[in-house]
Amino acid sequence: MKYDYLVVGAGLFGSTVANRLHKEGKKVLVIDKRPNIAGNVYTEDIEGIHVHKYGAHIFHTDYKDVWDYVNSFVEFNRYTNSPVARIGNEIYNMPFNMNTFSKIWDDVITPEDALRHINEEKKEITGEAKNLEEQAISLVGRTIYEKLIKGYTEKQWNRSCTDLPAFIIKRLPVRLIYDNNYFNDKYQGIPIGGYTKLVENMLDGIEVRLNTNYFDNKDEFNNMADKIVYTGMLDEYFDFKLGRLEYRSLRFDTKIIDKENYQGNAVINYTGHEVDYTRVIEHKHFDNTSVSDKTVVTYEYPDDWTPEKEAYYVINDDNNNKLAEDYRELADKEEKVIFGGRLADYKYYDMDDVIKKAFEIVEKELS
Repeated sequence: MKYDYLVVGAGLFGSTVANRLHKEGKKVLVIDKRPNIAGNVYTEDIEGIHVHKYGAHIFHTDYKDVWDYVNSFVEFNRYTNSPVARIGNEIYNMPFNMNTFSKIWDDVITPEDALRHINEEKKEITGEAKNLEEQAISLVGRTIYEKLIKGYTEKQWNRSCTDLPAFIIKRLPVRLIYDNNYFNDKYQGIPIGGYTKLVENMLDGIEVRLNTNYFDNKDEFNNMADKIVYTGMLDEYFDFKLGRLEYRSLRFDTKIIDKENYQGNAVINYTGHEVDYTRVIEHKHFDNTSVSDKTVVTYEYPDDWTPEKEAYYVINDDNNNKLAEDYRELADKEEKVIFGGRLADYKYYDMDDVIKKAFEIVEKELS
């Protein structure tokens, strides 16, 4: 059977492209090597709780068209992301705001008090920051850096902050108000029923084949469609012929706990080296639909990436950026293939940017 488009990957990007093309009357086939749709936003039901299997995902955007689009498939709740940070037995609000500063410094009551401390500590760094540590201190001072940035960042990247480039932290939010809302975006929430329900509705009426690896029969799949929408790893498409791009991975340890409320918040970041994990996610706090007397928590551990593991974060150092650009030049010559999404673009995207990019790709394709 001949298709107009073969979409490789049933994550947010691939599903959005497939949905938009399908609505325009195109015959679309979606394949994914995983046993489930929704990619890294996949949620599964455990004890009546919608568990974010691949890490916490909170949808936030300033794009009204994107917000209206996702809400056309499923209703979103009014969840506000307000994580807290824990180091030892101390708890701090995130992002950095007046609640944080008044807890760190006993004499902070007003924004002026907070700025006095921050500006005094920032004087430690003179000239251009040479690494991430100096960049962070130049933005928020040493106290906040030591308590809330250093340990978390070193665990995340498995490198000392003095060995990480300054550009990783271009800026840090300093809010001189008592407000724990992490995002500034106008729209924010989580799909009621979970992200899998969202993607399932997006793919309604479209043929989907799971447990299907594109590279097992690449030539055969290419002959099945006039065009390919490829969302997999950029270097893998070209059989790694220029070398392998690098990533950071994650490891998850999910537990069912026999109590209604374990930590009192959906996300707690662990910013010290006293534990190996970077955060603990209690999934039932993402929505209020669960009536379970149990709870499900996930301990999230940063992990060195190998080809057998999931690739979560691109590594934007000089070597990888140059290699990715070389692969993009090859991709531009593939007239039949459209590359897009986090892995195919070798770029970190928020969920709304993934969908916005998919809109642009389809509009260009149909123009």
